[in-house]
Amino acid sequence: MRGKSVIRFVKEWTLPVAMSVGTVAYLVFYSVPQLDAAGDRLGPVLDVLMPFMVFLTLLITFCKVDFHQMRLHRWHVGVLLAQLLLVAVNIGVIFHVEAHAEQKLLWEAVLTCIIGPSAAAAPVVVGKLGGNISTMTTYTLISAFLSALLIPVVFPLLEQTVHVDFVTALLIILEKVSMVLLLPLALGWIIQHYVEPLRHWVVSQPNLSFYSWAVSLSITTGITVKNIVHSQSSLSLLLLIAVSTLVLCFLQFVIGRGVGRWLGEEVNAGQSLFQKNTGLSIWVAYMYLNPVSSIGAGCYVLWQNIVNSVEIWQYRKKS
Repeated sequence: MRGKSVIRFVKEWTLPVAMSVGTVAYLVFYSVPQLDAAGDRLGPVLDVLMPFMVFLTLLITFCKVDFHQMRLHRWHVGVLLAQLLLVAVNIGVIFHVEAHAEQKLLWEAVLTCIIGPSAAAAPVVVGKLGGNISTMTTYTLISAFLSALLIPVVFPLLEQTVHVDFVTALLIILEKVSMVLLLPLALGWIIQHYVEPLRHWVVSQPNLSFYSWAVSLSITTGITVKNIVHSQSSLSLLLLIAVSTLVLCFLQFVIGRGVGRWLGEEVNAGQSLFQKNTGLSIWVAYMYLNPVSSIGAGCYVLWQNIVNSVEIWQYRKKS
């Protein structure tokens, strides 16, 4: 009975379990010197495994997408406008506190969690919440393109030392997004139309993409904890960033849900605005801003997946 209870608990709270595994695994390797050699060998493996698991997760999800529904909807426009408004407000605050280094760092960390595109794995969560995977996939693509346009325009304005060619930055960001988004989408379409046995098997495994995503989440959490542990910033700044991104997470969730309720797609709109591609946000923070600002996206990934866990638990309970 105890074994069944453990399995049931893991199934119901997959995301917190994945984050806990990633956190504990990193802290064990960090605290035990005898594991240094093993950690050095494991690092490159995880660097390869992480994008592969994201790719696999999305490929499984896109095998279930109804491509006929992939068109622009009203709620797409509503969420995009909400994101642009939040970006504009945040930029205004950064200019206002520009003379205060730590405050500027704090708000730049917050900005990385607003300006980033919707998470590539957002359709996976939407599927678990009974939302529309197809329209969510469409928004994920639109959001990626919008962020690719915004980032090379906005970030050099905030850090005058940054000189970046717009076209080059646009192409780099689109390349990073397309490898984990467009390629699995294209393969999903091919499998749907030409590999029917494989498509049928994937559809018959409803939780396959969710559990593969949990594996990548565990790796992401370990990397996030590593970045926080090795950060050279003051503890007070780290706590401020953590608290600010927690507040932002709930704010974007509430605004997204509100826009969706108004435009008839509450679940999708909520996930679209608040669930972010934190991996890309961390990368652009390192590229164009002070690297400390990447801690914001690192904290955000923890908050958004706690919210996701509660959402999924509530949906299961209601169902």
